[in-house]
Amino acid sequence: MIVESSELEGFLTNTYLVGEEGGEAFFVDAGGPVEPLVARAAELDMTPTKVLLTHHHFDHVAAVDALVEAYPGIEVLIHPAEREHVPQATGDLVPGEKLRVGDLEIEAIATPGHTAGMVSLLVNGHVFTGDTLFRGSVGGVRAPGASGYEDLHASIMERLMALPGETVVMPGHAGPTTIGEEWEENGFIRIWRGADAEGTAPCTAFGDPATLILLGPDYDGGHKAWVRWPDGTDDIVPGSQVEAG
Repeated sequence: MIVESSELEGFLTNTYLVGEEGGEAFFVDAGGPVEPLVARAAELDMTPTKVLLTHHHFDHVAAVDALVEAYPGIEVLIHPAEREHVPQATGDLVPGEKLRVGDLEIEAIATPGHTAGMVSLLVNGHVFTGDTLFRGSVGGVRAPGASGYEDLHASIMERLMALPGETVVMPGHAGPTTIGEEWEENGFIRIWRGADAEGTAPCTAFGDPATLILLGPDYDGGHKAWVRWPDGTDDIVPGSQVEAG
């Protein structure tokens, strides 16, 4: 299996081209730029037949039109809960169902949290995680369409962390990792599995009082914060919105 990627400048969003040389292929997300991937597909004699979207956010779908223009008739699939946000969509990505592209079998896994219809895509020892899991970090739950902390926690700990440790994680932003690496090194996951203690420092998040459970790294060089509100609910927010005290 060949995996090629391009990165959207400013957002660090990955668009992936996946397939076999001389065979069918598919794209995961379409943030752009897609021109290098279209050229690479031609070099490898690949025939892209599907665009599989992990979720509907702009930086993951901005170049769908360019792919539809490059490959007339290509299928554009997304979770049915998010289809209304992508008018180019031609069908649904249904969690639990499997797709076949050439010799590759792709399983859609429901991983809500960052959005309600987020899916991860498992294929040939690789999992494309969209904005659910990154190297050293996790997705936030304050973006449009988010379904919340509890969903994100379950998506990561009950579904993604249940995959074999050698599974290669291809995130929606920045570089790859593995399930095993994240189990051992991701600060959020280490607390969730009981390896590290929760933080107890008071803080303010978006100007409101909270407890800082963890200030971890984010894919863009900044920080992602896990905070707990006075009512006992949890949140994953941008580190830039958190202040000590």
